[in-house]
Amino acid sequence: MIILTKYLENFDWEGIELHPYKDNDGNPSFKDVTRQTIFKEDKVNGLEVRYFEIAASGHTSLEKHEHTHIVVPIRGSGSCFVGNTVTELRLHDCVYVPSWSWHQFRASESEPLGFLCLVNAERDRPTLPTAHEVKELQQDSEIARFIRPRLINP
Repeated sequence: MIILTKYLENFDWEGIELHPYKDNDGNPSFKDVTRQTIFKEDKVNGLEVRYFEIAASGHTSLEKHEHTHIVVPIRGSGSCFVGNTVTELRLHDCVYVPSWSWHQFRASESEPLGFLCLVNAERDRPTLPTAHEVKELQQDSEIARFIRPRLINP
């Protein structure tokens, strides 16, 4: 067994830098999220393992893209919206985010949500929703209460 990156403590890994979740262009589609790339395979169809942490009351972008994800919560509490379902998350759940499915993750009001995310190292860029797409999603009252959209075409 080869250990490539050693876990230190407090959700930090040896030699791994803490980064903002995404570039902040002045009108963010997310709130209080950080990212660490724990492992990235440098080859065609390689894998990437990332750790995201959402501060209490924070959330990721509402987005979709061609690539799939596997998400495993390992800290705190929160919930997610994937496809057409809002789900409370428990530690060590395994969330599959299919290709082209709308998705968003939120931390609870009282504690952060930290999760590992497995994706292809080379992948497409996310797509944000249009005003029309948000209206369609908001026809479901549970989804309407959950999502925090930033529109690409307000």
